[in-house]
Amino acid sequence: MPPYRVLEWNELPPETCQGGAITVGNFDGVHLGHALLVDILREQARIVAGPAVALSFNPHPLQLLAPERFQPVLTEPEARAALLKQKGADEVVLLRTTPELLQLSPEDFVRRILHAAFRAKNVVEGFNFRYGHNRTGDVEQLKAQCRLLGMSFQPVPAFMLDGSPVSSSRVRRVLLAGDVREAFRLLGRNYSIRGVVGTGQRRGRRLGFPTANLHDVQVLLPANGVYAVRAELENQNWIGAANIGPNPTFGESARKVEVHLLEFTGDLYGRKLQVEFLERIRDTKPFANVDDLVKQLRQDVEAVRTMSR
Repeated sequence: MPPYRVLEWNELPPETCQGGAITVGNFDGVHLGHALLVDILREQARIVAGPAVALSFNPHPLQLLAPERFQPVLTEPEARAALLKQKGADEVVLLRTTPELLQLSPEDFVRRILHAAFRAKNVVEGFNFRYGHNRTGDVEQLKAQCRLLGMSFQPVPAFMLDGSPVSSSRVRRVLLAGDVREAFRLLGRNYSIRGVVGTGQRRGRRLGFPTANLHDVQVLLPANGVYAVRAELENQNWIGAANIGPNPTFGESARKVEVHLLEFTGDLYGRKLQVEFLERIRDTKPFANVDDLVKQLRQDVEAVRTMSR
């Protein structure tokens, strides 16, 4: 059973979602800023003796409004909901994103959804929250409307790290630079991806380094390069080395995700693999011949072993 509920925007939520504290957002990545917000949400829910509800959207509104500007998400809906619950949300509700929902004015969104449907007693939002048609509503407007409707409003300041707010866009920037250690600092956990193991060229097996080719990854990939990773397979963890990018030594330009699991033997085809990024080892680069490539792969594996000790 998924850790979230999916509702139409005009659908009445179950009673377990009503009469408490609510927060609204995309919550992509569920970073340290979101963790702070959920902490305050939890406290406000306790004060009003109701549930702590995180209300989000699926798909992301930008996929309908401006698909050309949409970037891959940092977390799939199921992972996002599970993380929000780990942080303290009692209920995670995803409203199905439709043109009708996106046309709601800020006033209608608060009145019809937060007040009438969820019967929220307290609304908790971050400092830069925008909502309603064309994102015309802001925190000051939300505060005023909550007061008119008899709901308390609790603003949440930015979570600052090194003098700058932690945000999903900041996480995205460091991942696109390959800095998975910095992503760990912003998220409070290792960044991870998930996919299904598919067939590849089987070239790694012939070289002595069998790899799992990860297909159907729905989230943002870090920058091209070789990484030390931890992979989870059916509740077992394996240390490994992952390569993201093309294989220039063999003249291939397609971007792939290939994972070599140390000490693993067996068939992975068709199985789901979750991969956590621990450290970036090196750039992706071409080699003059196969012998040079194999030498580098041995060094990569030894680097992973050293990091995991």
